[in-house]
Amino acid sequence: MLGFAILLGFNFLGYVIQLSLHLPLPGNVIGLILFTAALFTKLVKLTWVEEAASLLTRHMMLFFIPFTVGVLAFIPIIGANWLAICGGTVGATVAVLVVTGWVSSKIGQESAKHGE
Repeated sequence: MLGFAILLGFNFLGYVIQLSLHLPLPGNVIGLILFTAALFTKLVKLTWVEEAASLLTRHMMLFFIPFTVGVLAFIPIIGANWLAICGGTVGATVAVLVVTGWVSSKIGQESAKHGE
């Protein structure tokens, strides 16, 4: 129970910070950043949250059910725009692959020049 309390506490803290400072970042993301910082600084021990995190990770698919059901409500809109959706998805994927390959190539060339 301690692990769940810690995880929910950081989630709540993230929402409070987001609402009070009017940040354009979601509260759960802020909480996750704070939680990660707390793990790195050893304010929170991994053993305290490991069991709760493992349970949540094992059952992660349950958290996607509401999202999937929500998407089903938009099937007519998705059907009408399937070409644009697929084109955007494929185009973005290709762009990421090309840029990643180009950057990796440049870094490899620089490493070879410097004899690393």
